[in-house]
Amino acid sequence: MKNACTAVVVAAGSARRMGGIDKAMAEVGGIPMLLRTVRALAKSKRISGITVVTRENLLDSITTMCAAEPKFLGAVTGGSSRAESVLCGLKAVETPLVAIHDGARPLVTVPVIDAAIEAAEICGAAAPAIAVHDTIKKAKNGVVEQTLDRSSLFAVQTPQVFETSAIRSALQAAMAQNLPLTDDCSAAEYAGLQVHLTAGSEENLKITVPSDLVLAEAILQGRDDL
Repeated sequence: MKNACTAVVVAAGSARRMGGIDKAMAEVGGIPMLLRTVRALAKSKRISGITVVTRENLLDSITTMCAAEPKFLGAVTGGSSRAESVLCGLKAVETPLVAIHDGARPLVTVPVIDAAIEAAEICGAAAPAIAVHDTIKKAKNGVVEQTLDRSSLFAVQTPQVFETSAIRSALQAAMAQNLPLTDDCSAAEYAGLQVHLTAGSEENLKITVPSDLVLAEAILQGRDDL
């Protein structure tokens, strides 16, 4: 029997780089971004339920907006950091696996979701990723120190899927040690877990700046299921 997996959608950030646009409610293809993200995750048969972590001022709006979605379990208030917000979302998770997903990645597809879940079932920790195509330089004070070998570099996406108890413990330990976390995989890595990479997608972009909304609209125009 396949392990059940709950999705925790993290949408508690301040969106400072969006120029005053509230990402959660910004429309992508005529649908609020966060609602589109919830619906994208719900398309996967491997996802049994979805919890959204958001800011307190959006809690009621998001709860109302997502109330009719069959897999929506509810919304909770996040914390002052991503790790703290994820832990808030993990409190009610009882399934063996959890898929932690950025609320600002509304274009994720079922193949990307399912590949990460299936790998995590076997390995305990998995995340979608795409190869880095640009030449990457390491620099200090604006001066190049090294050109990195891009054949071994990957841009990691979400959902990042873990055994629930393992990532809960890893995040708690990382916070206790005040470790610098750039994503949830970072906490797993600090805890000594091996994170396996699965196939991501160029279309699974994270909406970070206003121009990303334009790109997202263009991607949707090329899809059949708007």
